[in-house]
Parts: sequence; structure tokens; C-alpha cells
Amino acid sequence: MKEQWFKFVVDRPVIVIILSLLLIMSAGYGMQKLVFKGDYRVFFGETNPQLIAFEEMQKAYNKNDTVDFVIAPKNGQVFTPEVMQMVLDITQESWQIPFSTRVDSISNFQHTYAVEDDMIVEDLLSSEAQKTVQKLAEIKQIAITDPLLVNRLISKQAHVTIITTTVQLPGLDATTEVPQIVEFVREMKSKYHAKYPDVDIYLSGIIMMNNSFAESSLNDGKNLIPVMFLAIIVMMVLTLKTITGTIATVFVIAGSIVGAMGLAGWAGLYLTGPSASTPTMVMTLAVADCIHILTSQFYEMRRGTAKREALLNSLQINFQPIFLTSITTAIGFLSLNFSDAPPFQDLGNMVATGVMLAFFLSISLFPAMLSLLPVKVKPHEAGKKDYMEKLSHFVIRHRIKLLPISSAVIMALVIFVPSNDLNDNFVEYFDKTVAFRDATDYMQENIRGLSSISYSIKSGEASGVNKPDFLQVTENFANWLRVQPETDHVLSITDTIKRLNKNMHADDEAYYKLPENQELSAQYLLLYEMSLPYGLDLNNQLNVDKSGTRLIATFKNLTSNQMLDMERRSLKWFSKNGNGYTLEAASPNLMFAHIGQRNIVSMLSGTTVALILISAILGVALRSARFGFISLLPNLAPAGIAFGIWGIFVGEVGLALSVVAGMTLGIIVDDTVHFLSKYLHARRDKGYDAVEAVHYAFASVGRALWITTLVLSFGFMVLAQSTFRLNADMGLLTAVTITIALIVDFLFLPPLLMLIDKKQPQETQETNEFQPLLNETILQETK
Repeated sequence: MKEQWFKFVVDRPVIVIILSLLLIMSAGYGMQKLVFKGDYRVFFGETNPQLIAFEEMQKAYNKNDTVDFVIAPKNGQVFTPEVMQMVLDITQESWQIPFSTRVDSISNFQHTYAVEDDMIVEDLLSSEAQKTVQKLAEIKQIAITDPLLVNRLISKQAHVTIITTTVQLPGLDATTEVPQIVEFVREMKSKYHAKYPDVDIYLSGIIMMNNSFAESSLNDGKNLIPVMFLAIIVMMVLTLKTITGTIATVFVIAGSIVGAMGLAGWAGLYLTGPSASTPTMVMTLAVADCIHILTSQFYEMRRGTAKREALLNSLQINFQPIFLTSITTAIGFLSLNFSDAPPFQDLGNMVATGVMLAFFLSISLFPAMLSLLPVKVKPHEAGKKDYMEKLSHFVIRHRIKLLPISSAVIMALVIFVPSNDLNDNFVEYFDKTVAFRDATDYMQENIRGLSSISYSIKSGEASGVNKPDFLQVTENFANWLRVQPETDHVLSITDTIKRLNKNMHADDEAYYKLPENQELSAQYLLLYEMSLPYGLDLNNQLNVDKSGTRLIATFKNLTSNQMLDMERRSLKWFSKNGNGYTLEAASPNLMFAHIGQRNIVSMLSGTTVALILISAILGVALRSARFGFISLLPNLAPAGIAFGIWGIFVGEVGLALSVVAGMTLGIIVDDTVHFLSKYLHARRDKGYDAVEAVHYAFASVGRALWITTLVLSFGFMVLAQSTFRLNADMGLLTAVTITIALIVDFLFLPPLLMLIDKKQPQETQETNEFQPLLNETILQETK
């Protein structure tokens, strides 16, 4: 069946090419259905407990997706007439931002004070008030001492201020809503920067973070994919010295990418930050099959075989190994379905699809094109050693030393795997060239971080927030949060109530405390809420029936471990001091912190399943349980070594790296499969002994292995240049793992085979073309 297919492909190339292109176009038509979804919520499945808790809290209180204008005068003085006019103007115009529901700034902060028996509620800054220097000095003093403002909307030094717009995304079209907001606020930034050149403006907030997910990935697509395409073409021309082979390979690459992305569109998948790297990965992996077919064909042609027969022989020899490597690579990527993050599941499914398409095209479109295009190679010079044969001589000569030395090095590096801490910082998902990262870093350094936790304290009864005991517990908890070293600011309803109590007692500072009875608290809040303008109500802190309140604690930009530690300490404190009230914690930061922890556990399961499946497939395909077991060692070692090296130099494994072991397992199996298949071909079909078979494997497939490793490593190193750190770290560690896999397969696997596979062949079926060189090697070894 295989032979008939190969002959059909080689003898009827035009038909095969037309059918292949029709298949690619049919699949690729689905690409028009692909859209990018940048919302951070895509990282969490519908059943994710932290997402469910967060959504419930947002239903009870207002949503807190925000855009932050960080205003930083170059002279370090916010309270000047010019800057205050700027704050007034931006605050007013921010109400026009698409989907805005609330704008908070020092200008529209609802300041309260007493005038005789009346309580006045008004904007802290009005257009008239900002004109006088004396009035601005008074406003400054109020702003930097009010706990609702300092370190939230104004820095302690009054050198930076923030204007925060809360938006309510309709959720009808996630692909256009965020870009629409970002386009509007960027136009605002440009306008006000031109009008106030002495004031720096930064844009941060959850909305800007969402947009950065999309922009980083789209920029990678524009910048990295063309670089990778060009690099592959150059490397193939330089290493294989074939223009026509490179052209045919480019068609396979393009077809695999178009088909994989198109089928993803037909399946209704979104593009996200991780899954947007699919073209780069498929492009890299699709090259390997073509290189193996080309190198085997060239190997035959250099020894005098005609082009057609050499191509048929190459397809015959390589069909099983490239099918096995495609299946194992696909299994490795499919193990990403164990991930708790849907974008990585999509990445795994899309790349697995691309890999199998690449396999199909490599045994159809690729040989059909090779049969039509002219292919020329230089004949092999008898007695001439190439670099692979020299390497095989070295390995054979020093096999007794290499095995213990390589084993010791492997174990010495693997022991550093526990040095890696499972940790993450979602702000650092973007490198410092990304505007959002730059703005968020500046905001943390000068006023507050972006990390936050929303705490919902529930009384269990309507209007329970007004009970003195409930308010005291809330106040105690807020005060405990404020003294934690990570905390920048705590927004609590108790600060508002204490201020109202003071106002209702003629601004007597002695009454800046919580009221002693429930009725007073209820009356104060009712009076205050009736005086508030539209959009500045207390729904962001109180639920509808006033049975619960939300505290929003803002922290420095914390890592996932620090966020989880903060959550544990908070829940522990409240369980001891909460007087039976209920506390719930939720935020995007907590969601990312938890998913990183869970994902590593899930991916351990996925990697284990993938390893079992791959080992079973190899055992059956190689017709030997023993060689299936032997393959485990060179397949497991590279990931262990790579994570050991990562533990030495970096020591932190985040969300992206938790999927690398499973993902690379399928890739690094390729080298082992190809080397073992050639080794067993020499042992079983040619009748070579173990030493001769190792020599044959190096000579026949060694060149292809180092070329594919070069291409794969370079491809993932290109991905490592991504401005999106999830992709960059994943690309870097994958490149390191793939490189290590080749070293293991060249320096560890051959000595291991020669040690444990000493059974002599029954009868030499073919003349061993390597025997003179082997005799020379053995003679040198004896000397």
C-alpha cells in the first residue's frame, strides 16, 4: 500500500500537487473566521473557581475593569493651575470613553465638610477653585491626607496623580470593544500631551493590559514570522545546498500553517496570546520531515542511485520514522489539553493539527514537487570522511568513557530541577518595550501597583453593613491590611462613614470614628448617597441590599506566590477576628496566581499520559519493548537537564513554562526515533553489529538530525524574542531542551546501545561500506 502510494506520488506529481493545493485552500478558507480575543479572562475556563468567584463579586458590586491615566508633571508639582486644568479636562472627557460608567479623580472626588448644621458634598476641585494658588494649597492638603485619595489617586508627594475610568464592557463582541476603548484613550493622550508638553501621560489599567495581550501577539506575527521564514530558507540553502528542495519545503510549511489556522477557524477557536504563536511553531516543526526526506534522498544519490529511485527509497526508509515523530509530536502538544488555561489547550490542538498536516504534505505534495523540480548533488568521494563520520568515530572510540561521564552530567544537572520556584507576575508577561509594562512600572514606582484583591465581607442580613459590630470588623480588617508591607492602599466604606460622622458633628476631629448605633450609620449613608452625582455612587463598595461591602486592597506588583500568601494571611486573620461574618477574596491577580499553581499539577498528569502513550507507540513501532524502554532515557533527560539549567540561572517557572515539558516531549522524541530506526535498520536488515549500526546511524541520519535541531532551535529562539513573555520563555526553554536532546542522542544514546545491545547479527546480508573506516577506528582505539 505504501509503495503504491509513493509510486503514484512520484509518477503522477501534477495530480498530487493539484489535490494537495485544493485541500489546503479548503481548510485555509476557515482563516477568515479567526479573530483575536485579548481579554485576560480567556486564560480561565468556565468552571475555574477563581473566575466564578470573581464574576459573582462583580455581579454584586460594580465591575472594576479600568483605564488609568497616570499624570506626571515634569516639575513634580501636580497642584498647579495648569496641571489642575488638565486634570479637570481629562476627567470631564473621560466620561466619553466608550462604555464608561464611572470616572474617579482628585477633581471630582466628593469632598464633604460641615457649614454650621449643614453637610456640604461637592467636587474637591472646581473650575473656579483651581484659579487661586491659596485654594490649590488647601486642596493639596486635603488630598494628601484623605485615606480615600492618598496612594490611590494622588501620591504622598503630590507629584503624580491618576484619573481612573471604570468601563462596563457589553460582552457582545470581545474582539472590538477593547480596541475601541484603547483607540479613544490613545487619541486623548496624544491630544493632551500636545497641549501640555511639560506633563508626561501614561496609560495603565486592566483594559490596557487586555489590549497588550492582543497587540503583542499581532506584533509578533508581523515581525517574527517573516524573520523565521527567511531564516529557514537561508539555513536550508546553506546546509542542504538545494534551491529546489527549499522551494518544496516552503510550500509544505505554508500549507501546514494555512491548513492548521484554517481548521482552527472552522472549529470556532479564538486566537489568544499563546495560540497566536502557532504559525511559528508549525513552521519550525514542518521543516523536520522535509529535511529527513531530502537528506536520505541526497545520501542515496551521492552513492550513484538515480533521482527517482533515491526519492522512493527515501520515502520508504523515512515513512515510519517521520510518521512516528509526527504522532509523538502531536501527542506531546495534545497533552496541553490537560492545562487549566484554554489558550494553551488551543495552542496544543492547533499545533498538533499542523504537525499532522505537515506529515501528510511531506509524503504527498513534497515528493511530488521534488519529482518535477531538478535536483542535483555531488557524488560521494570514496574514502572521504565527513563530519558525522568523524563524530561517530569519536563516540565509538570513547564509548567506555562517554557513557559514565554523560550519565554523571545528566544527574548533576537534573538535581537542580527542585531549585525552580513555581512563581509568576502577570504584569511581567510583557517586556519593558511594551507601553503597558512601562506605564505600570512607572505607576508602581511613583504611586501604587496594579495588583489588587477585592474582599467581600458579608453580614448575612439586609442593611447589615450599618451594624456597629460589622463596621468595626471591617475597620479592623482594613487597618490590618494597611500595615502589611505589600499594601499601597485600601479602599473601605468605613473611611467614608468616619468622615461623615465627623461632618455631622461640626467637623470635630474627635468624632472621626465609627458611629455607635446602626441608625446613625444608615442615616449618614442615605444622606450622603442622595447628594452624590450620577456615576459616583457607592455601588462599587456596597451591594444592593447593603448586606455586604467590598474592600479593595491595592498592592505593589506582586508575584503569584506573594498574592497567594496575601490571600492565605487575609483569610486566616478574618477567620480569627471576623466575629462570624463571611469573607471572600477575588481578583484577576488571584486568578492568575491560582491557575499557575494548578497548571503545573495538571501538566504533570498530561506529561505522564503523553510519556506512556509515546513509549507504548515506540515499543510497538520498533518491535521491541526493550528499545521502547531504552528510548525513555534520552527522551526524559533533555527536559530534566533544561529545567535543571533553568533552576540554576533563573529559578522561576511560571504559567508558560509549566507546559514546556509535555510540549517538548513529543519534539525531542524525533531525534531518538530517527536514530533508533536507522540503528535497527542496520542491525535487522543489513546485519551489522552494534558498533557498525551506530556508525551507519550517524552517517545516514546524523546530518539530518543536527540540521533539524538547528532549524527547530532557531525557530523557538525567534519565538523567544517575543515581547509577550509567556511566548518568549516558552520559546527559550524549548530551544534549550531541543538542543540538549541532540547532544544526549549523540553522546549518551550510542554508547548505551553499544553497551546493552551486544548480540551478534546472524549473518551479514550486505557489504559494510563503513568497515574500512571502522577498522581504522578500532585500530586507533587499540593503540
